[in-house]
This record gives sequence, C-alpha cells and structure tokens, in this order.
Amino acid sequence: MARANEKDVVRLGREIFDRMQGQSPSVFRKDYWSGKMMDWSMKDEAFKVEMFRFVDVFPTLSDHVQVAEHLQEYFCRPEQNFPSSFQWGLSKVKPESRIARMAAGQIEKQIVGMAERFIAGTNAEEALPTLEQMWAQGLCFTLDLLGEATVSEAEAGEYFERYVEILETLSAKSSAWPANPTLEQAKFGRVPRVNVSVKISSLFSQLDPIDPLGSVEGVKERLRPLFALARDKGAFINLDVEQYRYKDLTFAVFKSLLEEPEFKGFEHAGIVAQAYLRDCEEDLKALAKWAKKRGAPVTVRLVKGAYWDYETILAEQEGWPCPVFKKKWETDQSYERCTQVLLDNHRVLRAAIASHNVRSIAFAMAYANACRLDKSQIEFQMLYGMAEPMKAAVQGMGYRLRDYVPIGEMIPGMAYLVRRLLENTSNESWLRMSFVEGESIERLLAAPGPLDGAPAPGAEPEITSLNATGFRNEPLRDFARQSDRERMAQAVASVRKMFGRRYGAQVAYRELPATETLPSLNPAAPDEVVGEVGMASLRDTEEALQAASQAQQSWATTPVEERARLVLAVAEAMRRRRDELAAWMVWEVGKTWREADGDVCEAIDFCEYYAREAMELERPERLGRLPGELNELMYVPRGVSAVIAPWNFPLAILTGMTMAAAVTGNAVIMKPAEQSSVIAAQLMNLCNEVGFPPGVIGFLPGRGEVVGEALVTDARVHTVAFTGSMEVGLQIVEKAAKMAPGQAHVKHVVCEMGGKNAIIVDADADLDEAVTGVVHSAFGFQGQKCSACSRVIVHQSCYEAFKERLVEAVKSVLLGPPAEPGTKIGPVVDAQAKASIERYIALGRDEGRVLVQREVPESQGYYVGPTVIEGITPEHRLAQEEIFGPVLALMKAESFDQALAMANSTRFALTGGVYSRSPSNIARARREFAVGNLYINRGITGALVYRNPFGGFKLSGAGTKAGGPDYLLHFMNPRVVVENTMRRGFAPEID
Repeated sequence: MARANEKDVVRLGREIFDRMQGQSPSVFRKDYWSGKMMDWSMKDEAFKVEMFRFVDVFPTLSDHVQVAEHLQEYFCRPEQNFPSSFQWGLSKVKPESRIARMAAGQIEKQIVGMAERFIAGTNAEEALPTLEQMWAQGLCFTLDLLGEATVSEAEAGEYFERYVEILETLSAKSSAWPANPTLEQAKFGRVPRVNVSVKISSLFSQLDPIDPLGSVEGVKERLRPLFALARDKGAFINLDVEQYRYKDLTFAVFKSLLEEPEFKGFEHAGIVAQAYLRDCEEDLKALAKWAKKRGAPVTVRLVKGAYWDYETILAEQEGWPCPVFKKKWETDQSYERCTQVLLDNHRVLRAAIASHNVRSIAFAMAYANACRLDKSQIEFQMLYGMAEPMKAAVQGMGYRLRDYVPIGEMIPGMAYLVRRLLENTSNESWLRMSFVEGESIERLLAAPGPLDGAPAPGAEPEITSLNATGFRNEPLRDFARQSDRERMAQAVASVRKMFGRRYGAQVAYRELPATETLPSLNPAAPDEVVGEVGMASLRDTEEALQAASQAQQSWATTPVEERARLVLAVAEAMRRRRDELAAWMVWEVGKTWREADGDVCEAIDFCEYYAREAMELERPERLGRLPGELNELMYVPRGVSAVIAPWNFPLAILTGMTMAAAVTGNAVIMKPAEQSSVIAAQLMNLCNEVGFPPGVIGFLPGRGEVVGEALVTDARVHTVAFTGSMEVGLQIVEKAAKMAPGQAHVKHVVCEMGGKNAIIVDADADLDEAVTGVVHSAFGFQGQKCSACSRVIVHQSCYEAFKERLVEAVKSVLLGPPAEPGTKIGPVVDAQAKASIERYIALGRDEGRVLVQREVPESQGYYVGPTVIEGITPEHRLAQEEIFGPVLALMKAESFDQALAMANSTRFALTGGVYSRSPSNIARARREFAVGNLYINRGITGALVYRNPFGGFKLSGAGTKAGGPDYLLHFMNPRVVVENTMRRGFAPEID
C-alpha cells in the first residue's frame, strides 16, 4: 500500500494556490448582486435564512404583487435590521403599486441571473453552447437533470424521456467537437465525451428501502434502457447518491444492473460515494471486491456529501444513529481515507475526486503519485459556476477536470441552488475560509484534525429529545437497515403461524368461559381467521366490575413508584415483542409495516411518558409561601375507569388510556373494539406478565351495545375513556350523565371523537412537499385515522398543477396486501366499513366529479381504491361528514381568506394543515385555523407523544390532549389541604 508524503501534499497544495494568483470565485465577487447577497448572508444569519427562503419560494410567485408581498414579509419586518438595498424600496408601499412592480422585476432579474450562474439551461439543447464552450476551454462535463421529487410514475416516465433526450442530443452534437486528448484519453483507455448523472429516485416514484427487491426492480426497469443507450452511444452514465436512506438501494441497483449479461463488461458506468457517511470507507472496499469479481472497472465520484443538515436533523428527530460525521474535520479525514481506497484499487475503481478543498485535491494528487499513477488515471470534478480559479489551477497542472453541470426548470432548480448557497456560506465552507475570511495557507493545507482546544471526538454532548422527566420517544424502525427489515419479515411470518387461537375475557388472571365467540378476520383475506374471540356477557361485566371495585382501594394507596414500575415494565415487554405486536396489527386490522411499527412505538411512549408524569403529579405542590400556614395541592385517583377503545390504533390508544388510568391509581376495565380484540388480548397478556395485582386490569372483549353500555351506565365506574366516532361518543356522554342507583359521584368522560380534517395548499406552497404530504395524510392506513386528511383546499393559482400531480401520485401508490413490505395502501378493516365508504364514493359522484378511483386487487379482501373527488363545496355532505376511508375531497379557494373559512366550516376541530411559504399566512393560520393540532408544511397524521400531544375540540373531542402534560388529570381528583402551622406565635420553617 502506498503512502502520501505530507510534504508532497503541502507542496502540491501551495502550487495550486500559486496558480490561483489571488483570484476570487465569481460567487463571492461583490460587483455581482449575488456576491453582495452572499456577503450579507455570511455576516448575518437572520438575513441568510430569509434570503434563502425567499430564493426557494420565488419561482412559485405568479405575479409582481406576490413577489412584492413576499419581499415585504421576508425583508421589511420592523424588527429586522437588513440593508435598505435588499428591501428594494418596498417597506412602505402597496404590493400592487408601480414601485412594487419595478422592484419585483429587478429581483426577478437578479435571481434568474444568479440561477444562470449555477444552472446551464432548461434542457440539453439549451445547455449545448455552454458545454461546447467548456470543451473548447479544456473542461469536460457531467450533466445533471435537476429535480427534487418524483411523486408519480407519470413524472418518473417524463424524467426517463428527458434522460433519453440528453443522451441522444449530446451524443449527436458532441461528435463534431475537436479532439482533446487530455479530456478523452487515459492510460486505461477511452474517456467518453458525453457523461450524464442520474438520480434513481427520479426514475421510480415508489422507491422505498422498506421494499428493496421491488425498488431495485422498479428502478432497473427504466435504468436498463438508459444504460443500453449509453453503451450504444459510447456515453458514460453515473448514478448519484442522494439521501442516506437511498444509499444502499443505489448501490444495489448499480451492482445488480452491471451483473446482467448485456452490461457485464460495460466500463463507462459510475457511482457516487459520500465521504461524510460513516460507512463510506467500508462501502468502497466492498465495491472494490465486487468489481474485481465482476472483472470490469467502474468509476467512483468521491464527494463530501450535500445533505449533511438534513441527515443530522432527521437522525435527531427519529432517534436514529447519525449516519454522517458530526465534525467537518472528521469528514475531511474520511475523504482522504476513501481517496486511498480508490487509488489503491485503481485497476477496478477509477477515481473522480470531487472537491473544492485544495487540501483534499492535493492529497489525491500526492497519493496518486505515490501509487505511480499517470495523471490521466485520475480526474477532478467541481461544480459549474463555482471555484473558477481552482479549476484553472488544476487544469494547468495537467489533470482532467470535469464540471458537474445542472440543467432543468427553475422551480426544481431552486432547491439545488439553495443547497449550493448554503454550502458556500456555511462557517466551515472551504471556499469561504479561503477566499472570504483569508485563512492562512498553512491552516488550509494542514492535515485534517480537531482545532486547537476543540473537544476530542465524542466528547461534545449529544442533543436529545429528552424532556424534564427523562422521557424520549421510542425510535421508529429504520427500514433502510436490513436487520430491521428482516426482523419485521420474520415476525409477520411467525405470527401467521399463530392464527386461529382463542382469546377470552380475563378478570383477576382468570379467563372467563364464553357462550359466544366472534372470529377476527384478516381484512386482506377474510377467509383467514386471525383468532377466535370470546364475547363477554353482562354477567362477565358484573364480575369484572366487582373485581375492579375490590382492587381499587389497595391500588389507589399503592405508592406511585410501584404503579409506575409496572407501567414501565409493560413498555419494556413491548420492546421485547415489538415486531410481533406490529405483525399482529398487519394481520388483524390491515396496517402496513410502518403504520404498525408506529403504533407499537406510540404505545411504548404512552407507558414511558405517563409513568414519569404520574410520579411528578403525586408530589404535593405547595401554594403560596406565607409563614404560619401550609397549603398543598395534590391529586388522588377518581376510581374505577372503563376504557372503550377503537380498532384503528388498536394497541397505542388502548394502551394509552389504560396505562394513564392505571398509573394514576385507578382499576381499569378494557373494552376493545370487536375488530381488534386479538391485539388487545396481547396487551392483556403483557399486563399479566409484568404482574399487575389481580383485578387492577380487566379485559372484556364484547359487543359495544352490551359490554360498553353496561360499563358506561354502571354506578361503580368513575371515569369513561372513549376514543371513536362522534355518534357513539355523544351517546356515551349522554348516558354517563344520568345518575345510576347508588352512584355518589359525577362520571367523568374523556371523549375523543372524529374529524373532517383539511389541508390548505397556499399559492406559494412547495408542491413537491404538498402532494406527498396530502397523499400520505389522506391515504395512510387507508384513511382510517381520525387525523386523516379528507379535504384538501387549494388556492386557485396552483389548483390545476396540484390536481394533476395529486391524481398521478394517487394512481402510482402501491396497493395490496399489508403483509408485503412495499404496500402503501391495504384493505379497510371490515365489510361494513367497505360498504359505508363505497356509499360515500357514490354520493361523491353526485356531488362532484371523481378524478381518480383506483382499481383494487382481485381478491376477497376489503379493498377500497383511494379516491379523489373535485367540485366539492362546503355545503356538500362529502365536505361535512366523516368518512373514515380513502376518500379525498379536492376543493378550490379563490384566496387564503376563503381557504381558511372553508377549512373552518365543519363542526369538527381535530387536525388541520397548511402548506405555505408566506410568513403572514402561516401566522394567520396559527391564529385562525380552528383545530386542536395544526401542522405547517408537513402531513397532518403521526402525532407523537409529548412532542405533539393529540386531541381536538368542538365535536372532535371533550378532553385534554393525549400524550400531553395534563392528560393524567382526567383520572384524578384535585385536593387542597390547608394547615395552620402556627402555635403560640411560633411557626416552623417549611421547605
């Protein structure tokens, strides 16, 4: 193995600096507007945030009025101290004025000009003059087709056609260019003139690491003809690696395709490796081993990585290990190690060193020299529109230099542009340190490592989502990891082998005999019996009430620490059986893998959070600090609680209500929904396993009109906790209000009901995010969530564009059995639900126009194709009644005012969402959108315990938020004890 001499690295680095001769990249030159903007962005973080957000939203603004409004909102707020030159004289004028029109025209000119410095054109034909000029200047290229999201197979097909057009156009036109041996000849052979970079996410809209086989085949279906075309045209094709979740899929697609007979010897293919990933070095070693076995070389473009902020934030939000190095110097060290791996394996891995860091470039040159490689065996790559002096220096040293050249429309181009601007203005940007801050050459060329006085690796504290009591949300499975996928697949298979068992009512560790049983069916295949459930009778209910009443007194006086210990033990037992519990939900209620896993995580969270909150609540709170008196507020258990749970979150909601009641000192009787009683039985078994005292937790599966009504009306029940439909909830409120014989308390009802939830899509919304968020919110778990989006209200200016993309996205979503990992939409829960939803779809055909209704699998399952209906107005039943299924009403609004009025026009107030990039409209939604949970620029489902306490008002609920700090108060009575502590004029000090 060769070794780069540090003196050679520094010598080569100095030569590059000498060749740059003090020139500055155009991106930092202050004679350009973009240079001035960059200068202010580096001086003022607040300005940087507003500027880059404005640049991001700019392409969606349809006229000068919208441009002026957004300029005022972003740059002319009173609390800001931005330079007047960036307010364009707009701070005190009306957006529709002549001054505003002029200012809007100027800013459009400046932003378009800035974009043109980074983006070569909208298509290959338009980019040709630039590419030809680059070739004449001794620069080769790789062309990148911009696009941040492919939401449908129609869009994926369009991307495919555009890649074909790029390959054919460039192959035809570039053949007439003059020869350039430096660019097209290497010691290993020919270097293609045409080089195209492809994102696999652009070619298959259903790309998902949870289903690697389906994803790989879906991508290869479109990638295969592109590889064949590149081979036939003598072109090079490169696979970009994007977010970490797609990394393994990209490598799998690359290897699988190149192992096919027709591409076995194809050498003009490459892939990106991101050195900021902790596993990059091992990936390259594995790739080298694979390439040797294949017997033909491939190219690797080694980059630092462009999604660092995204990856670190996502890992923190999800509670996953961070896949990227946290410190820049760690990435720089990784880059040099990966460079060594590439050059050590130069016979099978051809190195493309993509960097604007002179140290990294010089290291690659020095190590290549140590390996005795010809200069033609390594190439350097940089970004179009950036680092011009550095490019000239590397060219002047005799190396092949390739520009990464993006093309595409302005809207998708803005995301690329903002990423580039963020990179250049970050505190650790090498170009910024070198050309703006004037860091010394010695420092810039020093071997990467921690700065003087910096903490050692791992010494800095990790940011966590812990709350004050030590609670942290249970991380969801990361199905990009093979081990997580395998565990879930094994659980799904093993649970199926447990079908057909019998589950009955349980009271004080005794299973009660049943005279009636009800089969629980697999909704994807109703001829399969998941389990037989013994239906509790009125006599069973009486036995459970007696046991709970007998257990109540001793349980109420059990120390809270002991109660919390048992609840935490349930959480731990769920962790051990996590995949199995999720698999039960896949089979019994038709949840897909992610939905089922999320349900288990939420159940664990309820246990962990409520246990900690209960210990805090049971500490008496002293009120006032006056001498001579002691005033204490404390909470005591209410009494026996009846928990009546729904089937749509069969473990999470049942667990949450049950553990909240139990940890606060109340005996509990669980009455699960008929459709999900097998899952509920698993929770009962866990409660038995951890050792709750007899009678504290009872289990009564049965019919609502029998068991549920008996529990609601019985005098011994103090609290009824219900989650379900509005109709049933209101009946419970009415019946619980009537005093039963012998009742000496007012029953407390915790009633969480339905919603008719709306998402507003504003005129300036990011439609990539909006379409994806609406589809997931409306059709996740087949729309069977009280939080699901059933109305999407779209501003008229983007209505047609949104509608077209939404319809195609719905047509593309994978529909099928939930046991299959790639399925996004499965069956509804039972035949009754299916019939009800289909009646609403028929109604929708009368009230509006069906844009799309998906065909369903040819099976006996309870499938209803996701359906979108337009032409719905607030007066229609489809806009007012909860459907609880995959039916979405598409509504048009003339203004944001009207959109808010439409959203608030129902009797429900549960969840709502807004996709907007207007600060003033977002502020209005915060004030005026009447819902319990408002989500801005994200989907409206998936509330998390503690982070997003959940619950609504109006006819969506009567209670505080589940998973929030005051939920446990539902199950407790407040007491105040006042003691006069003064005796004979003396009062002791009390802490």
